[in-house]
Amino acid sequence: MKLVNHAVGDSVFLAYSLTCGLLCLNLLLLWIASGAMRAKGGMAINPEDGARYNAPVSDQDPPAVARILRAHRNAEAVIYPFLLLGLVYVLAGGTITFAAPIFAVFLTSRAAHSGFYLAAKQPWRTVSFAISLLATIALLFGDVWLTMVRV
Repeated sequence: MKLVNHAVGDSVFLAYSLTCGLLCLNLLLLWIASGAMRAKGGMAINPEDGARYNAPVSDQDPPAVARILRAHRNAEAVIYPFLLLGLVYVLAGGTITFAAPIFAVFLTSRAAHSGFYLAAKQPWRTVSFAISLLATIALLFGDVWLTMVRV
């Protein structure tokens, strides 16, 4: 319990909390955007929604909605592991000098990736993905380092 109490009052935990909240906001905005785009197109995926809103029902999303959903799935696939690794880093007593730049780089690159994905901008989408991947790998090594130092 002492470790948890220390982590919660630490600046690393505050940086992690802010990063977590903003990354969740990124996911929520993509989720909301998919629903808004679907509503704008006047198409329903579920029969009960079609009946409720008097909209035609289709098994497939329109291309614009499908793009947003792909961006959302990509964000989920990368954000969740990063957040788990970040939590391990915080609970292991990592330093803010290591965590803050990694959290900032990851957060910035993921926000950029979402924008580039929705705007269909290559090679920037790939560049921002690669940067977020490098930040995740750096955090993974930070976790391993802290674990090895503590053993």
